[in-house]
Amino acid sequence: MQNIENYNFEGKKALIRVDFNVPLDENLNITDDTRMKAAIPTINKVLEGKGAVILMSHLGRPKGAEDKFSLKSIVAHLAELTGREVKFADDCIGESAKELAANLKEGEILLLENLRFYSEEKKGDEAFAEKLASLADLWINDAFGTAHRAHASTAVIAKFFPNDKMFGYVINGELTSVDKVINDSQKPVTAIMGGAKVSSKIDIIENLMDKVDNIIIGGGMTFTFVKAMGGKIGSSLVEDDKLVVAREMLKKAEEKGVKLILSTDALVADNFSNDANTKECAVHEIPEGWMGLDAGKDSIANFCKVIEESKTILWNGPVGVFEMSSFEKGTKEVAEAIVRATEKGAFSLIGGGDSVAAANKYNVADKVSYVSTGGGALLEYIEGKELPGIEAVRK
Repeated sequence: MQNIENYNFEGKKALIRVDFNVPLDENLNITDDTRMKAAIPTINKVLEGKGAVILMSHLGRPKGAEDKFSLKSIVAHLAELTGREVKFADDCIGESAKELAANLKEGEILLLENLRFYSEEKKGDEAFAEKLASLADLWINDAFGTAHRAHASTAVIAKFFPNDKMFGYVINGELTSVDKVINDSQKPVTAIMGGAKVSSKIDIIENLMDKVDNIIIGGGMTFTFVKAMGGKIGSSLVEDDKLVVAREMLKKAEEKGVKLILSTDALVADNFSNDANTKECAVHEIPEGWMGLDAGKDSIANFCKVIEESKTILWNGPVGVFEMSSFEKGTKEVAEAIVRATEKGAFSLIGGGDSVAAANKYNVADKVSYVSTGGGALLEYIEGKELPGIEAVRK
């Protein structure tokens, strides 16, 4: 398999699939450029190797060509990040793309218009992939965030570069980090699974049971487990159709010797709002009309103790409604405990949109081992699924 370290880029045009699906405000200003910054080392590697770079990405979920989803709004910032002029093709496969790509010289950067202006991108259309492929000599997949999709630019295109395809540094870093948690971890291994719903985490929790020592359950899905064990949860969030699954998971964890750690107390509120009345109570004795919106003091202390005694940590999903200041204590303290464990030598991986947002909010992103850029892709990879964008390069 070719790799970015030993490939000779001299005189070649590299078509790089990046993930520039960045959040924009109503004036089309970028509000978080994490994903763009992540791609810079890959871009620089090609340019330093005397190659030229053609970048392709999607942005948002456009229905046809919509101006507000045009990648032209990120050109200026990309030029700033790379310190070079960035040329822009107003169509990813049209005449402007062909002409600009044909005339691209060593050290130059070309950004193609939003791939999803064409429905063929998501359909994985081969003819569309071939048109993109015709612009360059090699293909680098560096968009981990879309690696779980069999789209034209993320997977199908690989067949047109049988000997000239490779991962960029973003994907390499992601795979190395996840493999370190799943296949090469130092014990004890702790996974912190938060978020609202059990249903979205069933597969990942089941796959982790063979690999971890502790699974901390936080967030709204706590109450499905509590109710499954016969507890009273008031008007807390619950998935009644998942009570049997929750009971099976508890049994499975016990059989495998995995500690499934649930809250023992909760911070409850009489309304889903930041200024609701609050009190702490046992997690299985929440009064009618009250809902659990964060872990309670004892639970937080227990979570932090387990985390700090761990050598490998995976965090996916907040433990409370951290967007509201009244209910952020659990998530904030978990984030800080992960930092303390990392300082003591643990390997820590944070992944999934909400956890990454929390890591940024509490300024811990640069104090943990790795922050994943791919939410869905990361989870599917941990679940043990084959990701089309990864397989396409490895095959």
